[in-house]
Amino acid sequence: MFEAKTRLSELVKQAQQGEEVIITTGREKRPVARITPIEKPQIRRLGLLADPGYKFPDSFWDPLPEEELALWEGGAE
Repeated sequence: MFEAKTRLSELVKQAQQGEEVIITTGREKRPVARITPIEKPQIRRLGLLADPGYKFPDSFWDPLPEEELALWEGGAE
């Protein structure tokens, strides 16, 4: 554990390079912690957003007609 505290920066760099670092304690060198690299999450786009060139039409931002707005707000059909 003492060695890990004094070499923490080096151990983190090893993890950044893809290595898994196990920290041990005591004379028996019992494993107590693990430093592993964090993988970047993969961004998955669905539907229309899967196409990076897709643009919403300007009318997308227009206010809803009163009848449709009433339906969204729980009004009767």
